[in-house]
Amino acid sequence: MIVIYGIKEKLNPIKAQLSELVHGCMTSVLGMPEDKRAHRFIPMDKEDFYYPGGRTDAYTVIEINMMAGRRVETQKKLIKTLFLELENQLSISPVDIEIVIKEQACHQWGFRGMTGDEVNDLTYKVKV
Repeated sequence: MIVIYGIKEKLNPIKAQLSELVHGCMTSVLGMPEDKRAHRFIPMDKEDFYYPGGRTDAYTVIEINMMAGRRVETQKKLIKTLFLELENQLSISPVDIEIVIKEQACHQWGFRGMTGDEVNDLTYKVKV
């Protein structure tokens, strides 16, 4: 699951493009299937969204929640690919992007009535 935060005046107009971009990076780097998209957008009022100095109102936070198992190199490639594509496709400077990957053990995920360590029919690999 991916949660994206930003100032609503900047985030709302690009939500669809941003979802496509993020999912494209997830499929190309992690091998996620096309139908495996779970994005949540949190558009915020400017007075509720504090961010570090030196950033603009385009400042965007992307939290990527996933089952543990991806190699460090794979995670770094995902982050760098996101920075590159966000700048190339949406003209958001890397200084205005913050990305965090939050890994949880497979048994800490629950979906389709089971936990992640019980599932045996995933159409993608976690250990990449």
